[in-house]
Amino acid sequence: MTAPVLIIPGLGNSGSEHWQSRWQALHPEFQRLQQRDWDQPRYADWRQALEQALEQALEQAVAAAAQPPVLVAHSLGCLLVAHWARETRQPVKAALLVAPPDLENPACPQDAQGFAPLPTAPLPFPSTLVASRDDPYGDIVFAARCAALWGSRFVDAGYCGHINADSSLGDWPRGLELLDQLRG
Repeated sequence: MTAPVLIIPGLGNSGSEHWQSRWQALHPEFQRLQQRDWDQPRYADWRQALEQALEQALEQAVAAAAQPPVLVAHSLGCLLVAHWARETRQPVKAALLVAPPDLENPACPQDAQGFAPLPTAPLPFPSTLVASRDDPYGDIVFAARCAALWGSRFVDAGYCGHINADSSLGDWPRGLELLDQLRG
């Protein structure tokens, strides 16, 4: 049995045309992290929601004799996962981290500053980090640095902005391939 999936959106909660939402429509079994406030994120609140969602996912996985979940994080969700990973004891099979934002980039929303500083510890589970060469919130050099710090496999997605709905990726088949590799 393949690992369950927990989708972790970033600031604003990925809209209906975002690949995360499209994946959830294609795979209703994928769970989605819910936050009380998607537009004014507070790390402590987001961390608590992630911890609770993982507890529920693990209970379901045990009941179904499944593996621990794979996390699929976008943007600020990547920083949430990287911070949370050094504070938790919850098992995770792997993580797909897409378009982490550089909080020192002037284009990055001020509301995200509660997720600073950048986590520097390696993640305690396998991960793949995907980044774009023209992401307005974090350049490719920053993303490669995150991958190195976190021990993630690095994937250069080419030129596709913030790898979000504005990138017109549709169902983003390449991302689903990367997810399948982590779930397998």
